[in-house]
Amino acid sequence: MKGDAGGKMIIKSKLKWVGLVGLVLSALSLFTHFLLARYSYTEEGITEYQAITIFSWRPIFENADLSSNNKLYKRLWGPVRRLESLQPHAKPRAHYSVPVSESDRYIFVRIRGGFHEIRSSICDAVVIARLLNATLVIPEIQSTTSSKGISAQFKSFAYLYNEDQFMAALANDILVVKTLPKTLKGARRKKEIPSFKVLNSQSPYYYLHHVLPVLIRHSVVELVVSDGGCLQATLPPDLEEYQRLRCRVAFHALTFRQEVQELATKILHRLRAPGRPFIAYDPGMTRDALAYHGCAELFQDVHTELIQHRRLWMLKRGIVKGNLTVDSNTQRLNGSCPLMPEEIGIILRAYGYSWDTIIYISGGEVFGGQKKLIPFHAIFENVVDRTSLTTSWELNRIYGREANLVDKYPKTPPSAEKEMRHEAWKTSGQRPRPLPPPPARPKSYHIEGWWGWVAESDNEPESTVIELRTNAHKLLWEAIDYMVCVEADVFVPGFDRDGKGRPNFASLVMGHRLYQSATAKSFRLDRKEIAKRMEEISDHLYEANHTWIKSVRSHLRESLLDRLTEESKASKSLSFLSFPVPECSCLRSESKGASTSQLPAAIKVARSCPAWMGKDVVSRPGDKENEDDLDEDDSGPFGLFFRQSGGSSNRNNGGGGGRGGGEMMSSKEETQMEDQEEMDGGDR
Repeated sequence: MKGDAGGKMIIKSKLKWVGLVGLVLSALSLFTHFLLARYSYTEEGITEYQAITIFSWRPIFENADLSSNNKLYKRLWGPVRRLESLQPHAKPRAHYSVPVSESDRYIFVRIRGGFHEIRSSICDAVVIARLLNATLVIPEIQSTTSSKGISAQFKSFAYLYNEDQFMAALANDILVVKTLPKTLKGARRKKEIPSFKVLNSQSPYYYLHHVLPVLIRHSVVELVVSDGGCLQATLPPDLEEYQRLRCRVAFHALTFRQEVQELATKILHRLRAPGRPFIAYDPGMTRDALAYHGCAELFQDVHTELIQHRRLWMLKRGIVKGNLTVDSNTQRLNGSCPLMPEEIGIILRAYGYSWDTIIYISGGEVFGGQKKLIPFHAIFENVVDRTSLTTSWELNRIYGREANLVDKYPKTPPSAEKEMRHEAWKTSGQRPRPLPPPPARPKSYHIEGWWGWVAESDNEPESTVIELRTNAHKLLWEAIDYMVCVEADVFVPGFDRDGKGRPNFASLVMGHRLYQSATAKSFRLDRKEIAKRMEEISDHLYEANHTWIKSVRSHLRESLLDRLTEESKASKSLSFLSFPVPECSCLRSESKGASTSQLPAAIKVARSCPAWMGKDVVSRPGDKENEDDLDEDDSGPFGLFFRQSGGSSNRNNGGGGGRGGGEMMSSKEETQMEDQEEMDGGDR
């Protein structure tokens, strides 16, 4: 018996040792996997990888590799060769004095508005400080002050931009300080500083003859900017250096704070990880823009009511002129309304972009929500935005440590009359008495866009702290989208006007791309022409014929160059940053003596680039191919919404001229299209 018991004990002890060894090996295995996930051995040594982030997007492609040598690729993604001699050059070209080391004049600026208005206003403020030989105090952005519920880590300007980089980049242009001197801070608290509410059309004459005398007398002035700028877009020829100063501010000094830049860089890395180019698309569908241009009838139900309510508000304040009710279809045919995502999807497919093209949707607000994007998602498989390329903790990191706002919907105090009734009920009559009716249930409204007040009130409720904080977050979202759109291989705007009829976010992106890399494709669509094309196939929207496809391709090719002249007239007079050429550019002559006469008249630059910018442009054989030669016949009558099944199968089926020429959309896309038809009632 004792021998049996001893044997069992030995077996148990061995099992314990085996279990212990197994645990140790498991721990070592986990540790090894963590090391492999973070480090990798290369020929140059050990390389450390960034942490792997899990997000929702999983790209789907028809072919694993995308050839970049064929003509179709060059037409879709290749550079605009006729603009390759245009180079960015915003440095001073004439005598340019360095600012005085000490200045007793200060300009303090308070800015209201959206992302594009803030950016334009800061550039104008710098120019005015230079014009008046004054020191600029870091501008205060009203949307990002502490009262808006943002993190206490940031102070207004620093919530969006890098203060130190801003000051360092402008050291040779103006003096910039973070705060007013102590002697002037008290005067500002007591509101003793003279203040000017300026418009975006103010001329340099206004500042030299009205603001400067007050500045000399009081040593400080405050400018309140709520009009998307505080200086006219076009300046006299003798002030051309101030236009280049605008470019230096917008494209070099105004860099976003580090956390925002890092997240935008991660998104760009994730977009390019599959090894394919991508399109950035900005719908431009904001409530203010739709209300200003009278596009309410393009939407349904509560969205129409919201747009009409906003238009009525604009009419009362003189922001827009005309009638409350506008024929939206007429506005659309005139090119005054945004192109719908479905229309953008159709023309991109007609141009030749395949169903598996990566498309990034930008914009802090897409009015109408996901319902308006359903057809676009059905046309293209790999449609993403910042939410599908980031995790929630990555977005929360750029917001900083924010206080928890428990009371989302502040309750209004009861009126004095109700209080008196309640007290009278307590002291009057014998008991028992019937109880008073229960108080009305407090109304609450969804903070993320479901505006229930439209059906119950004519007055829009005041924004809660949560909504104000969300508006501040939108600035960060648009900052991320701005960086992605500027670096995109192709940029497509759905609309280029804001809620005041001026250039919007998309216009600033196109201006930045024209300055930074003029050869990058940016389609400047003629909305009137596109609306006309869409009317031609309204009865057979998804079965466009070959002639229609050719006409759309011709228009998109023309929009890359020919539309530059029209854009310079329409946008530059309203916002210089939307078209900073030719003031902020120079020409690099071609080595073989080719002339620059092919450049559009709007961007012809007389000045050649300085020698330090590098060698001349070298023309390679085949670079100057005619765009018409690149226009391959790769789509049949039904090619828009059918996946191509490969070159051999297309040839076997007669070149893809009918439904047999390609593979039909996936069941997911078909389901989305059927759902959309049900919501729209089967009609267009």
